[in-house]
Amino acid sequence: MASALGAITMVAGFIAFTETFQSREMDRRLLLAGYPRLPILLAKLAAVALTAALLSFYTTILLWISLPVRHAAPLALALAGAGLAYGGIGLLLGSLVRGELEGFFLIIMLSLVDTGLQNPVFNTLMDVAGVSALPLYGVNQLALSSTLTPHIPWSHGLLSLTWSAATGALALLVLHTHRTSRSPRPRRARVQAG
Repeated sequence: MASALGAITMVAGFIAFTETFQSREMDRRLLLAGYPRLPILLAKLAAVALTAALLSFYTTILLWISLPVRHAAPLALALAGAGLAYGGIGLLLGSLVRGELEGFFLIIMLSLVDTGLQNPVFNTLMDVAGVSALPLYGVNQLALSSTLTPHIPWSHGLLSLTWSAATGALALLVLHTHRTSRSPRPRRARVQAG
């Protein structure tokens, strides 16, 4: 389960980061041309959500075939939550870092540390404080419970959706502040006034 979550986090994070990083110039041109900012930002969020949903569907089918999964719907929700959380992190890093190498490195390291600390084998060997504050805590608990036990901890699913909403909102805020729109209209008004 930890490797499935790790794969989803990296793929969703890479896709969101690459799209955001490479579209900087195009977004700037659209904003300078007067295109509204909100549709650009919502399109990025929709792309992250679609990516997370497709990855979740594909991975749930593979796990259903290869493991004795008791509850497929909560497992799909957990996997989608992981994709949404790291997709939001990818959006955020795509706006903040200066180079692709830095972004890929940060996504890889965040994902490896997060999935490593969530691994039940590692977690039983040593008590790691603060593990419940990590993005994959809720999705990991929901995924493991839905796969291995008859009990479904829906509250952990809500925790994963909270992380997804928080990373998405923070990414939108950074995208909004870092990509200022300079409409040609105020420039003309200043030229005519001067």
